[in-house]
Amino acid sequence: MPTSPLFARKPLSLLYEEMKGENRLRRVLGPVQLSALGIGAVIGTGIFVLTGVAAHDKTGPALMLSFVVSGLACIFAALCYAEFASMAPVAGSAYTYAYATLGELFAWIIGWDLILEYAVASMTVAHGWSKNFQDILMVAGIHLPKALNNAPFDYDPMLGRLVMTGSLMDLPAILIAAAVTVVLVIGIRESAGVNTVIVGIKIAIVLFVIVAGVFYINPANWHPFAPYGLTGVSFFGHTLWGQTGKGGEPLGMLSGAAVIFFAYIGFDSVSTHAEEAKNPQKDVPIGIIASLIICTVLYIAVSAILTGMVPYDKINIETPVSDAFRQAGLPWARFLISLGAVLGITSVLLVMMLSQPRVWLAMARDGMVPESFFGAVHERFRTPWKATILTGVFVAIGGGLLPLRILADLTNIGTLFAFVVVCAAVLIMRRLHPEAPRPFRAPLSPFVPVAGILTCLMLMFSLPPENWYRLIIWLALGLVIYFAYSRHHSVMATYLLREEQVSGVSARAGDPRLHDPKVEDRAGKGR
Repeated sequence: MPTSPLFARKPLSLLYEEMKGENRLRRVLGPVQLSALGIGAVIGTGIFVLTGVAAHDKTGPALMLSFVVSGLACIFAALCYAEFASMAPVAGSAYTYAYATLGELFAWIIGWDLILEYAVASMTVAHGWSKNFQDILMVAGIHLPKALNNAPFDYDPMLGRLVMTGSLMDLPAILIAAAVTVVLVIGIRESAGVNTVIVGIKIAIVLFVIVAGVFYINPANWHPFAPYGLTGVSFFGHTLWGQTGKGGEPLGMLSGAAVIFFAYIGFDSVSTHAEEAKNPQKDVPIGIIASLIICTVLYIAVSAILTGMVPYDKINIETPVSDAFRQAGLPWARFLISLGAVLGITSVLLVMMLSQPRVWLAMARDGMVPESFFGAVHERFRTPWKATILTGVFVAIGGGLLPLRILADLTNIGTLFAFVVVCAAVLIMRRLHPEAPRPFRAPLSPFVPVAGILTCLMLMFSLPPENWYRLIIWLALGLVIYFAYSRHHSVMATYLLREEQVSGVSARAGDPRLHDPKVEDRAGKGR
């Protein structure tokens, strides 16, 4: 029986063939640079901005435990990512892994989800960058016009609804997105070099926050430790375990873990750069795991300092860390931290916007999106320049017009969904291809992938229900595009048609995909 194109799995041989083509990316990244990319993506908006949202609205001092829970979920997913990245060191991350294990339709769904993840994450980061940049300007006595300093609307958890801010756009968010786009088009070597320098600076700032903040901790601020409880799990708007906010959203430590999960999403971006790693089988797992462990320790420490310096209900939501030092009577430290936050968040934005075009590139190679645009690699810079520019345009628009709370939650549910798929794919791949070389193996299988699936699902159910609706709408839109375009241009579908002809199965000889020279050539290489 012929294999249905919808569930056809991409052969590993075809993945390995892609690594040899002239249109592949340049291998210039070592383990230090890959680890720096991971840290660069992780430490930024999560630690300098979202800690305030989570502690103020959902957790109180129990934010420390929220970081532990999210960190555990990420560790399970990271080990699964590392195994796949060592097996198939090509661009595409979870999209590529899903194609090799779950089939084309699931690969499209996860690829479409990754596009949402990286795009919305970049918008969130641009918004956080803007707030810290404006904090620096305020220290210098400069104030942007209200029309240009914020998104036009925001979500008020006290009222449980959207409110107008009186602004027209967040101009700094638009400008930083444009600037990062220019840097990314120039090239990966230059981008990684800039990121490595920035990572060093912001780790120094984070260590300063921890060391200096210890002297201003008031243990009374840690009581009550969990004012919203240690739970916060819901299912499509119905709280199963814990308190409920005025907007119907769950409250508590687990709910906070779902919110600050955004802080960890950078580590998976390391796997999107596997094709640019010098020794991907070894260096990519090191980069993923090292960046996650370092960042988890720093996050727990900073959340302890923040909630110890300031009562949780007085934490500033937009600039929590720098404002904590202002409340402690250290305005000079506020300036230093805001400067470090701006640099740190810049590197996060750089890595996020670096990752999305590489997902587009992987999908374009498979015929899922137009290769002439999304698969175009610049002759000189060897970067997917057209996709990078398109990413920059969308990030600038979203970062300038959408509020932080909505962006953060939407990013989280997309990322958690991707992690569930990757953990499931490891189980499937172990069963389908036990003989495939695995330079790195996720330990304690099947415990690690199963634990990853369960913890990520728990966090998904701890998010407000509207995030599920947005995810479903986005995936539905993706399915329309898949059946209208991608299915008819799929390289894998043509490969199957050729296999049917070779094996004597009656194929659709009139199918135009069999006569497309570019598609035919790539499909033939997989045999």
